[in-house]
Amino acid sequence: MERRKFIRNSALGLGAGVSLTSATMSSKRLNEEFEVGKLPREVWIATLTLTKIDAVNHQEMIEKVLGHMEDIVNYKPDIICLPEVFPFFHISEKISIKDVAEKPLGKITRRLAEFAKKHRTYIICPLYTVEDGKYYNAAVVIDRAGKVLGEYRKIYTTEGEMGKGVSPGPLDPPVFKTDFGTIGVQICFDLEWDDGWDRLKEKGADIVFFCSAYSGGKAVNTRAWQNKFCVVSSTISGTAKICDITGEEVAKTGRWERYWAIAPINLEKAFLHTWPFCQRFKEINAKYGRKVKITNFDEEEWSIIESLSPDVKVADILKEFGMKTHEEYIKCATDMQKKLRG
Repeated sequence: MERRKFIRNSALGLGAGVSLTSATMSSKRLNEEFEVGKLPREVWIATLTLTKIDAVNHQEMIEKVLGHMEDIVNYKPDIICLPEVFPFFHISEKISIKDVAEKPLGKITRRLAEFAKKHRTYIICPLYTVEDGKYYNAAVVIDRAGKVLGEYRKIYTTEGEMGKGVSPGPLDPPVFKTDFGTIGVQICFDLEWDDGWDRLKEKGADIVFFCSAYSGGKAVNTRAWQNKFCVVSSTISGTAKICDITGEEVAKTGRWERYWAIAPINLEKAFLHTWPFCQRFKEINAKYGRKVKITNFDEEEWSIIESLSPDVKVADILKEFGMKTHEEYIKCATDMQKKLRG
């Protein structure tokens, strides 16, 4: 983030003799150069919380959220995640789900789609949807062109929701293909069940967005390292955060970052069981130097191999040095155990 600020400030502080047009052109060239240096699977992720945001009605809430999203676009986010049914929390207005539910693109999703198209970003837009007379607590995925990629419907609805007419969604959650990877969604109470998260892992999700009324705490971090994918939470109240595949928090909201957090995640990495593959790490360092980063977690015996160069693919490194991902390593051991048990 500091580098982006440095580039912008340097371009605009060129001296009194330079015209605004020249400064703007220089800034544009510098920004283009910065984007060229972006890693192929580097994803800038933004997430919001509604903590301390109140409105009279859902229309006003949507406008306030869009205002906070405008504060983020200077960082050129690849995707922005919003909280669970965000237009309908922290408002004075009494709403009926039947009156506000829509079939995308409806009034609410259209506003977010316009924003997505204008700023060339994906958006996770949670709201109530309706189909064939059934109502869902859902998250609509909108692409950079403002088109709807699809919809995730909350699998594990609460008793309170079902009492208000909300139906549980299908047990098999969809995944969505983006230009940076495969993503999935879980919503709030889904955190308490394993199968939705497990299914998204099986389907190859790189990032799972957790839209929620509450923070989820350490359980969010745990879902990340257990499944070896990034988890991004967006909350009605409490902390919203971005967790890497190790469960470590890359960014989160707090006292000074009250409404949103944004950070880059590099998806070109692999999660390994440290032993026995650590025996090849010295060779990897000798060959690739700064192009590859290896991070070891001593107590857990985890290792992360990450490419820091556009011309180095982690899959090629694993093949070259005869290494398996954590999932492959565990599967091979499990298969051999089954065979020996007869």
